[in-house]
Amino acid sequence: MGVLRTLNVDDVLAHHRDSGLSRGLRARDLVGAGIGIIIGTGVFTLAGVQAKLHAGPSVTLSFVIGAVVAGLAALCYAELASGMPTAGSAYTYAFATLGEVFAWLTGWVLLLEFALGAAVVSRGWSGYLANLMGLPPELFGEEAIVNLGAVLIIAVLTVVAARGIRQSATVTNVLVLVKVGVCALILLVGVFFVDPANLSPFVPPAQPPDPGATGLDQPMVQALLGVQQSVYGFAGMLTAAAIVFFAYTGFEALANLGEETRNPSRDLKIGILGALGLCALLYLGVSLVLTGMVPYVNIDESAPLAAAFESVGMHWIGALISLGVVASLTSVMLVELVTIGRVGFAMGRDGLLPRGLGQVHPRWGTPHRMTFLAGAVVALLAAFLPIAALADLVSMGALAAMIVVAVAVPVLRKRKPELHRPFRVPLSPVLPILAALACLYLMLNLDLLTWLAFGGWLVFGMLLYYGHGRHNARTLR
Repeated sequence: MGVLRTLNVDDVLAHHRDSGLSRGLRARDLVGAGIGIIIGTGVFTLAGVQAKLHAGPSVTLSFVIGAVVAGLAALCYAELASGMPTAGSAYTYAFATLGEVFAWLTGWVLLLEFALGAAVVSRGWSGYLANLMGLPPELFGEEAIVNLGAVLIIAVLTVVAARGIRQSATVTNVLVLVKVGVCALILLVGVFFVDPANLSPFVPPAQPPDPGATGLDQPMVQALLGVQQSVYGFAGMLTAAAIVFFAYTGFEALANLGEETRNPSRDLKIGILGALGLCALLYLGVSLVLTGMVPYVNIDESAPLAAAFESVGMHWIGALISLGVVASLTSVMLVELVTIGRVGFAMGRDGLLPRGLGQVHPRWGTPHRMTFLAGAVVALLAAFLPIAALADLVSMGALAAMIVVAVAVPVLRKRKPELHRPFRVPLSPVLPILAALACLYLMLNLDLLTWLAFGGWLVFGMLLYYGHGRHNARTLR
């Protein structure tokens, strides 16, 4: 069947050797890029919002659950990325194991994840910059008809992403140093203001949801089981885990940099697992300090950490946190734009997107056409759409892609047992199966509206596939 044609793994390895992309990344660059995209709104905003709305102090356990699921998925990514380094990551893994149509859907989901994520983050960046520098909210705030700040930052970062991977890595590493320093300061100072009374009860008893909540706001798993909708308690903690998983999304972007890494068989696994481990530790520490400083019902949703320190008289730390947020969100957007360029490049190279998008700039060594196209689309979304409410779609897209990667590990082992695998997932196929089931369960804890939006995106993608991709994909063996 044409739609289930698979990509020969030897072709993938040949692409790695002859892609024309610039190979300038080392392990430390990959760890920096991973921290650059992972640490963002998750640590500075999402922890406080989910503590107040769903989990209370147990949001720390929500981050633990998210870290475990992300860790299982990261093991699968590390095996595939080190053995089959490619610009397409999960898209190419699906092409080599499950077939063309699954590859298209995976790539389509990845484009949704990173484009929507960059647009959401750019609007947050614009708002924080306005607060930090006193800029006019009618141009830089959520009420702006055209969010000028979001458009400008996307334009600047698109140029950086297109000009070269080394330039992108250098900028990202500088920004990472700033935000890791801010996180360390939060932990070192905040621990002295923790009140144990604020952490009890650690898992608040379940309560009915806000009276304004509708059936579409109910998590899918509660709807399927006929469980009464609630917040807090164990169910609230799981709902928060599904949402804060957004904070871990991004480590998979490193798998897209295999064709630009000097020694992918060694450096990719270090980058993926190292970045995720460091970020998980920072998330756990910051969420525990935040909920210990402020009663969860009093957490400020717009700027949780800055408001927490201001409430104890540490106003100067609040200002530093705003600076850290700006640096964090800048690095997140930059790595996301780089990633979109690589996913689209791989899909264009295979013919599922227009082939012109699969070309590399002769001097910059980057997929410049796809990068500029991605920047234009993201800037358009960020300019006009208040899409923060759709941020859950980023988690949905990441979890769906991770299921594909988890399934691809045992399938590829059976299909290509002789492939050199510098890193192997232990206890396969047990751990990959657990990773897939855990990702699916977190998806089921997202609300019905998110599922409907995700289904609409997949339907739109299938229309494009049957209209273009199926007829233009290159001949596969």
